[in-house]
Amino acid sequence: MATTHPPEAALQLPKIAVLGLGYVGLPLALALAKHFDVVGFDISATRLRGLQAGEDDTGEAESAALGSSNITFSGDPAALEGCNVFIVTVPTPIDAENRPDLQAVTSASRTVGGALQPGGIVVFESTVYPGVTEDICGPLLAEVSGLSCGEDFFLGYSPERMNPGDKAHGVENITKVVAGQTPEVAAVLRHVYGTVNGDDIFVAKDIRTAEAAKVIENAQRDINIAFINEVAMIFSKMGLSTHDVLEAAGTKWNFLPFTPGLVGGHCIGVDPFYLSHAAEQHDHHAEVILAGRRINDSMAGFLADSIHAQLQPSSRILVMGLTFKENVPDLRNSKAADLIFALQRHGHQITVIDPIARVAEARDIYRVEPITSTTGLSGFDCIVGTVPHDAFRQMSHAEITELITPTGLVADIKGIWRELELPKSIRRWNL
Repeated sequence: MATTHPPEAALQLPKIAVLGLGYVGLPLALALAKHFDVVGFDISATRLRGLQAGEDDTGEAESAALGSSNITFSGDPAALEGCNVFIVTVPTPIDAENRPDLQAVTSASRTVGGALQPGGIVVFESTVYPGVTEDICGPLLAEVSGLSCGEDFFLGYSPERMNPGDKAHGVENITKVVAGQTPEVAAVLRHVYGTVNGDDIFVAKDIRTAEAAKVIENAQRDINIAFINEVAMIFSKMGLSTHDVLEAAGTKWNFLPFTPGLVGGHCIGVDPFYLSHAAEQHDHHAEVILAGRRINDSMAGFLADSIHAQLQPSSRILVMGLTFKENVPDLRNSKAADLIFALQRHGHQITVIDPIARVAEARDIYRVEPITSTTGLSGFDCIVGTVPHDAFRQMSHAEITELITPTGLVADIKGIWRELELPKSIRRWNL
């Protein structure tokens, strides 16, 4: 008869390893390190050098917080030895066919398996479809460690809810969902996460329920934005401003405040495909979910066609914003890049400005080299406001006018300059 190794030891003296130090993992590791012994693990030597020097290029952590933390940053699997709670926060992207790409999760599972000891708990925060933690990661951990899942080590799931650039909803002041393979594991996770956020914890029924909750959170947002994007296409043909319509409709108490635009990034533009993949495994074709994805993925083409129709051939266009979201440097799955490529296919000359994007990363991912300042720029036939960075919102009448020809087009996709008075000769178009 196998000997069961209970997880309660982790409750008494947790030594925590956080694997993956990006937008999710780093803030979590910093918060946990205020209360526990924490190892921050990442496979990127460049990332680790920056963090060890007190620099976070995601902008999520202040240098002072990094400098004062007692986290051990390492890329050496040996640093994980002695840890009894492992939290996996690695990316879960999609492949070229929009299928879940679990390579980072399975790789992290192998790394954890090499350090796993009896009584250990492995928690996944990465967004997955229901069943991944128990059906894929659990057996892999058991294979590598030589331990029995559910007897020698245990699984947990706590869906990440980080919103890059959002300082009001950090890991220390949001409700955290946790689920454990057993009630005892759930109790340990409630203790660990609750220590960080004042015990604002919801214990889900089981791991699959928690996985499902996470994947529908972003799918719901995607569908709501898709509805607004579709009505924006309709209103554009009617000569109506969607922003004006939303302003009026938003006076109703239960109208949901979504706005049109490009939907990219590593969550909302990705997670619905995890849910639709799970649906296919159960012989169900997800119609509404995939329809929302089609609409949102088509927006770059729609916007490029709408802008092109108002310009002369080979116009000079200044695209303002390349990152997937305002005030964050993250370039993953940026639909602004899709818009740029679509405008280039129409034959236009494109200059890209983004004061936040990392130039080398933009070059590597998209072969686009953004400039960071408008100094010395002028004479564009069109400027396109794609990402509402604060730096763009704060631009004056004179600064916008300087950039554009007297009869040029301001294509204000996000309504950045709706309230800004411009010369009447300058044409304006927005969703």
